[in-house]
Amino acid sequence: MSSDHEVFTGRREDMRLITGQGEYTADKVLEGQLHAAFLRADMPHARIVSIDVEAALAAPGVHIVLTGKDALEANLIAPGPLVSFPGVDGMKIKAPSRYALSTDRVRFVGEPVAVVVADSAEAAADAVELIAVEYEDLPAIIDPEEALEDGAPRLFDDVPGNLVFLHGFGDEATTDEAFAKAAHVAALTVESQRVAANPLELKSFMAAYDAETDVFDVYSASQGTGLGDGLARFTGHPPEKVRHHMGDVGGSFGIRGAPYPEYAAIMLAARKLCRPVRWTASRTESFLADYHGRAVRFSGELALSETGEFLGIRMNVVCDLGAYHSPAGALINVLNPMLTGTGCYRIPAVFGLNRLAFTNTSPIAAYRGAGRPDINYFVERLVDQAATDLGMDRIEIRRKNLIPDDAYPYKTPTTVYDSGSYVAMLEEAVSISDWKGFEARRKESEKRGNLRGIGMGIFVEPSGGGHMPEETEIRFEADGTLTLYTLSGSAGQGHETVLPRMVARELGIDENLINLRANSVHAPHKLKGAGTMGSRTMASHGASLTITSREVVKKGLKLAAEALEAAETDIEFDHGHYKVAGTNMSISLLELATRNVTPDGNALDTLASIQPERNFPGGVHVAEVEIDPNTGETKVTSYIGVDDAGHVINHTLLEGQMHGGLAQGAGQVFGEHIVYDKDSGQMLTATFMDYFMPRADFMPTPRFFDLPAPSPTNVLGVKGGGEAGTTGALPTLMNAVLDALRQAGVKDFDMPATPYRVWEAIREAREGARRVS
Repeated sequence: MSSDHEVFTGRREDMRLITGQGEYTADKVLEGQLHAAFLRADMPHARIVSIDVEAALAAPGVHIVLTGKDALEANLIAPGPLVSFPGVDGMKIKAPSRYALSTDRVRFVGEPVAVVVADSAEAAADAVELIAVEYEDLPAIIDPEEALEDGAPRLFDDVPGNLVFLHGFGDEATTDEAFAKAAHVAALTVESQRVAANPLELKSFMAAYDAETDVFDVYSASQGTGLGDGLARFTGHPPEKVRHHMGDVGGSFGIRGAPYPEYAAIMLAARKLCRPVRWTASRTESFLADYHGRAVRFSGELALSETGEFLGIRMNVVCDLGAYHSPAGALINVLNPMLTGTGCYRIPAVFGLNRLAFTNTSPIAAYRGAGRPDINYFVERLVDQAATDLGMDRIEIRRKNLIPDDAYPYKTPTTVYDSGSYVAMLEEAVSISDWKGFEARRKESEKRGNLRGIGMGIFVEPSGGGHMPEETEIRFEADGTLTLYTLSGSAGQGHETVLPRMVARELGIDENLINLRANSVHAPHKLKGAGTMGSRTMASHGASLTITSREVVKKGLKLAAEALEAAETDIEFDHGHYKVAGTNMSISLLELATRNVTPDGNALDTLASIQPERNFPGGVHVAEVEIDPNTGETKVTSYIGVDDAGHVINHTLLEGQMHGGLAQGAGQVFGEHIVYDKDSGQMLTATFMDYFMPRADFMPTPRFFDLPAPSPTNVLGVKGGGEAGTTGALPTLMNAVLDALRQAGVKDFDMPATPYRVWEAIREAREGARRVS
């Protein structure tokens, strides 16, 4: 176990944030700003016959009302899906246009139809009520499998059968051969239900337009570089003339990675009025129209030998994309299942078929894990099912099939895992959780009339990587400080603390002299790279800053040689000082910087880049739960995780990420669920009165331990850690719940494990047993 963690001294951003000194988008005030409010569709599917905005235009304080006609004239079309590869038989992904405001049809409840801009938010909201829209009702479809059936209502005329994309991965023939020689086949169908990200900070956006320079200044929370460039594509404006200002961010979880239609509509209003326009969503608006997460259904089988070796796995995956594409929605539901469809096991054959469907619901995008929790949930539930079917011990079946720790890099049927230590993590988790002592604890629960279960989830997930180089820059300022420029987008992860500290160690200087500027419009160069997503910050931005720091040191060798009047080959760098070998002559890096000021900055200023590579973190998690069969209430009594996040830079910050990920995973397991009424298409969970959110007193006190297998793919040896808590939580907690429910005769159960659903499953199982007897 890793035990040499540094003493945690706090985060430098904490004092600013906890004392109310943070600046979020809604805190920003511009002179002359106006306020926007949106009219949203109240029908799931309808043709827009007419829109009358005259009364709204005449309302007090109103400056402009925009509709789909304006969006059509301005050609405000949302960026398309990121999928660029072909599907089955060369199929190209269907990508119908989505305008910033509905043009001819509305396709989900909450879709923006018109925007009013007024002197105040209240005046804008009042005027929205005066807009009259005549709709022609159309049949709606909510369930993705039903959407793919013959004769289902079609959302787009040019998307037959609502089938957006059909993608296969693996080798079908090889997998069929594996199943043909199997002694046992375990089968399972599970669903990772639709959920809302619900960041604490609501969606907020402001745009200001300068007619003289043709420049937009836009203000919004995001995950990094993608928003400004995305808005440029959305509006057709030159990217260099869209300046994105990002302040503090109150949670992201994947849904802030791309521009929303509302943003483009506000930019159009700002340009027409030459006044700043701002908008902040209500919580109900966010429930209705923010990108949602998950909404994936798996049905598959695992082929096993007589002695329990895994021979092959196959799966059919149905992904609900909602009514339109988000940029990442299709990609995450194709790429991540493909990369880790065999889990962390030696499974020689895999075949999967993904069907992506449009439905009359809010679009799906990345949500913490972005496809990773879903595929791991399916695989681990299927492994438990196989153990149950064969009468094997759940630990033993995993131990028998895990990839050996000395087999890395390990080639699976679909990718290559860089490093791992799953066998060691398994044994450590079994020991720490006292798995062997569980039966005694189960009997104690039985004495109280309760059901107790224990569950394990072993997961692997892709992180890092990217399709472009990751650039970072280090600048030496006139006041003796250093500025780091990156494209990272912090939403609470601690970038301001950990990135300057890493550079301080490389350069041997006080970390308090180093400031991080992420996505700064004042950066001396427009950096190339991607933002914060997919647990990639340390492996991309962190590794790039490390390389940039080392380039600074290299630059300094020549300058130090000149300053010390020595040969460059005699210069050594150690703890922030250049020294002449064998002498007491030296000069500090900071002193060297003061001597090398140039008209454009400093001779030590350095921009460097890396090409990020994918890495594969993972872990073994164990949970115990206790269920009251009379109420269905489930209590998580313990949760431990043994994780491989590669070389750990800061254990406390990593553990904080694990805690947050666990909370979101537990939220989905025990209640989070966006529900649409199948008949009316209306959302039934658009407030916190109806949508479950885990509270602090709901969560157990988890314990997380590091057992790193450093990645060879980057200079730091790090792997991602931001999504591991969620990816591990789904299968771990549900396997524990089902283990408990089996004591009451329940054979199968899926998320969410709400008290009512748990109670009902127990009641039905017991009534069924009584009928049989």
